[in-house]
Parts: sequence; C-alpha cells; structure tokens
Amino acid sequence: MEEVTFEEFKRLDLRVGKIVAAERVKRARKLLLLKVDLGGEIRQLVAGLAEYYEPSELVGKEVVVVANLKPKVIMGLVSRGMLLAAVENGRPILIIPEKEVAPGTKVE
Repeated sequence: MEEVTFEEFKRLDLRVGKIVAAERVKRARKLLLLKVDLGGEIRQLVAGLAEYYEPSELVGKEVVVVANLKPKVIMGLVSRGMLLAAVENGRPILIIPEKEVAPGTKVE
C-alpha cells in the first residue's frame, strides 16, 4: 500500500451529501446516475452501484463524497465527485454518517 502524507490527504474535500435522485444509466447495467445535495449545490455523480442497489433505496441516504475530484465523463455523462464505499467480497457498502448531518458538512 502506498503511503500519502498528511498534507496530501488534507487536499481531499470530503463532504456529506444527501442523495436526492437516482436512476439507472441507459445501456449500462452497472451504472447509476445520482443527484447529490452537497449543501446548496446539487452534484451529478455516476456510480457503479446498479448491480447492488436499487435507485429507490438510495434516495434520501446520506453518503460521503469526494467533492474536489476533477469531473470525469462516463458513458457520456459528467460525474462531479465520487461516493466512498467499503468493498466486501466484491460488493460495495456505502460509507454513511452514524447520525444525520447537514448536506455539505465537511468530513475530517
């Protein structure tokens, strides 16, 4: 495992986001298109969760988002962040706050 310095880690802008909409990406069996509230800003994220989560079960969930990733085009859609998840036996398990917090709250 490659080590990073504390300064490198601090460059990540981790925020709590609330999923406000989710739908399957047409022609992509693994992808979901998510709209995530980051506290006054709604971000579009493309996530490889469709094999494990139904869109309806994600709406309303709070998640941790890497908010300062450079945008990436996936299947013609711009993704403006990344959800954090643990992976156990190949299955993603979303990292969620223990208690409800306001969208946009910084994770440190």
